[in-house]
Amino acid sequence: MQKRILVVDDDDMNLARTQIILENEYEVVLAESGVRALNILKNQKIDLVLLDIDMPLMNGIETFEHMKEFAADIPVIFLTASGEVEDVVGALLLGAVDYLKKPYPPQELLKRVAQEFEKK
Repeated sequence: MQKRILVVDDDDMNLARTQIILENEYEVVLAESGVRALNILKNQKIDLVLLDIDMPLMNGIETFEHMKEFAADIPVIFLTASGEVEDVVGALLLGAVDYLKKPYPPQELLKRVAQEFEKK
């Protein structure tokens, strides 16, 4: 059975690009906001979350904090266009398993996702 990856990003182009990169190997579920992502996580089985940090209303860090209340066992890889070290460090300290700086090479995304699934 294919692993299900939830991709959370407020940018439609980033969602589409990430889906194209992953869809040959994984089932991909898309969410355009943190609120939508939390709803999906409550109602569907998800194996991994790719989470953008910089989003309006509820950013990726806030989304991750809410996730921990009911989906703490799902690994999260943060995606960030920001070069802000404190964003990345904060995410890792909260328990994220990895991060990727956008724009990332498709092979790097596939490698990081595969490495995370190999841990299980």
